Amino acid sequence: MVERLVHIVDDAEELLGEGALTMVVVLSGFLDAGKSAELAAKHLEEIGDGKVVATFDIDALYDYRARRPPMSFMHDHYGAYESPRLVVRALRDTGGTPYLLMHGPEPDIRWEGFARAVREVVERFGVDRVVGLGAVPMAVPHTRPVAITPHGNRHELVHGRSPWQGELRVPASAQAVLEVRLGEWGHDALGFVAHIPHYLAQMEYPQAAVDLLENLEIGGRLTIDLTELRDAARITATEIDEYLETHEDVADVVRGLEQQYDTFRSAEEAGASLLAEGEPLPTGEEIGLQFEQFLAGLGPDGPDDQAAGFGEPGEGN
Repeated sequence: MVERLVHIVDDAEELLGEGALTMVVVLSGFLDAGKSAELAAKHLEEIGDGKVVATFDIDALYDYRARRPPMSFMHDHYGAYESPRLVVRALRDTGGTPYLLMHGPEPDIRWEGFARAVREVVERFGVDRVVGLGAVPMAVPHTRPVAITPHGNRHELVHGRSPWQGELRVPASAQAVLEVRLGEWGHDALGFVAHIPHYLAQMEYPQAAVDLLENLEIGGRLTIDLTELRDAARITATEIDEYLETHEDVADVVRGLEQQYDTFRSAEEAGASLLAEGEPLPTGEEIGLQFEQFLAGLGPDGPDDQAAGFGEPGEGN
């Protein structure tokens, strides 16, 4: 008996109708700096109010010891276990256009089998394009526009201009392998990766989620209400600015990144190398020392030094 990695709900096609269909893919974990892709997916789920049309066998794809799911211990017993789920939902955008959203943890193993299972979903529902969303940490300042790397398995699918020249060797991901395999099987797949300031990579960064969804509107032929996410982005930006106003040494690090970013942009516009000579990037260790307390303090109550327990950057609480 052939093992099935995905179960498609009977008669699920009735929820979608006919016509060109987009499937959005967000796999949390590796490609989710700033939780930006995760925020984007959750926003789509909240405004789309959709139903699950396919479920993946998570036990066959997930390494529980590497990424232990959370659960609650209540006085004298365990409960409320949050089992990981990788599912496909049928949603509708703001204009009523149907689309699919595949959302859940990135498979830890069996990437080829996972790709074949996704192919089954694509062909069963007549999906004509798959759009992946992701985010990676980069040495960029939060005070500049969020850069996006567009990509696709056909050149004609790529929207916007890539900031990269030549070939880069990067760690593989299930999402990237899926794009390659779908291209080999004759299915269009494209995506967008947001560049997240690496000093903000461990906190929620809703501005990048907004930018990802704006690109999804173009690449995925969808219309999305971004009001709530934009409000969240403004709140986060205010919290960061308030912190920088009272921590000059941290602001100096950001100014260094701004100078490097602006040098890159000037060189790019002049047709020169993006790598500016004599302008070394701050190291991850330097950034981490400056923002150790900052990241811990940007919680629900905002960056209040007394409430959040801030010390000076580099000091313990």
